[in-house]
Amino acid sequence: MAAKIGKTRQRKAAESEEVFDAAVGKARGVLRRPPPAGQFRHGRVAPPAELSVWIENYWMVKWDLRGLDPYVAETLPHPSFHLVFEDGKATVSGVSLGKFSRKLVGASHVFGIKFHVGAFRAFLKGPASALMNRTISAKRIFGGDVLPLARIIASCANEAEMAELANDFFRNRLPAANDTMFLARQLVQRILAEREIKTVEDLVRRAGIGKRSIQRVFREYVGVNPKWVIRRYRLHELTEQIQSGAQLDWAALALDLGYFDQAHLINDFRDIVGCSPVEYQKQVAKKT
Repeated sequence: MAAKIGKTRQRKAAESEEVFDAAVGKARGVLRRPPPAGQFRHGRVAPPAELSVWIENYWMVKWDLRGLDPYVAETLPHPSFHLVFEDGKATVSGVSLGKFSRKLVGASHVFGIKFHVGAFRAFLKGPASALMNRTISAKRIFGGDVLPLARIIASCANEAEMAELANDFFRNRLPAANDTMFLARQLVQRILAEREIKTVEDLVRRAGIGKRSIQRVFREYVGVNPKWVIRRYRLHELTEQIQSGAQLDWAALALDLGYFDQAHLINDFRDIVGCSPVEYQKQVAKKT
C-alpha cells in the first residue's frame, strides 16, 4: 500500500504594528515578548491642545487571534489613571501596584484614555489613593453619559476615530485645574527624567520640598507613594535596556538604578515581571 503524502500547514508568523503620534512617542513599560502568531495593532494618539492639560494620550490595542491560541499581553505599572472602553462598557482604573496582564482571545479591541499624573484627582473628587489597585464603573465618575460613548466606540474602526469621539465628550466636562495637580506631575516627571533620583531623599533635595509635603501630594494626586514611583520607573529603564539588545553589566546596572546590589535588582524585577532579568532577556530575543 502506497504511503499517504500529506501537506503540513505552516503557521503564519505574527504580524505586529505599532503606530503613534510623534508628540506621545512609543509606549513605555510594555513587556515585549514576541507572540507566536496572530495580528496585533497598538496605536497612540495625542489629545488636542485644549485637552492636553488633562489627557496624556489615547491608546488602542487591536488583535485578531481567531483560530489561534490566546496570547497574554503584559505592561509594567505606571502612576496613571485610565478610562477604558471595551465591548460597549467603560471602566476607570487607578494605579495598579503590579503589572497589567491581559489574555487576548479571538478578535477585538480595547480603547483607553491615559490621564496625566495628578489630573484625575479633580474628576475623582477624592484622594487618588482611594482607587489604588481598583477598577470601577466609569458611570460612577462621569455619569450615565459615558455609556452611549462606550457603545459607539465599540463599533469604531480605528484609534483616531475613537479619539475624536472622546475629545467631544471631554470638551464640556473638564474640572478646574489647580497648582497641586501640576506639582504632582512635575515631581513624577523629574523622577522619570533624572536618573540621579534614586531615593525619596534625592527627590526632596532636588525639589526643595519637605518629605511630608511630597508624600501628601503623592497620596492625594498620584495614588501611590514616591518610593514606589522611583522603583517602577527604574525598572522601566531596565526593561528598555534589555529590549534594546545591548550587552549589560548587571552589577553596575543595579547600582546605577539605585539598588543596593544585583540581588535586590533581580528580586524586585522578578516580583513585578515574574522572571529574572536574564530570563526576560532570553524571552525577548527568542525568534518565532
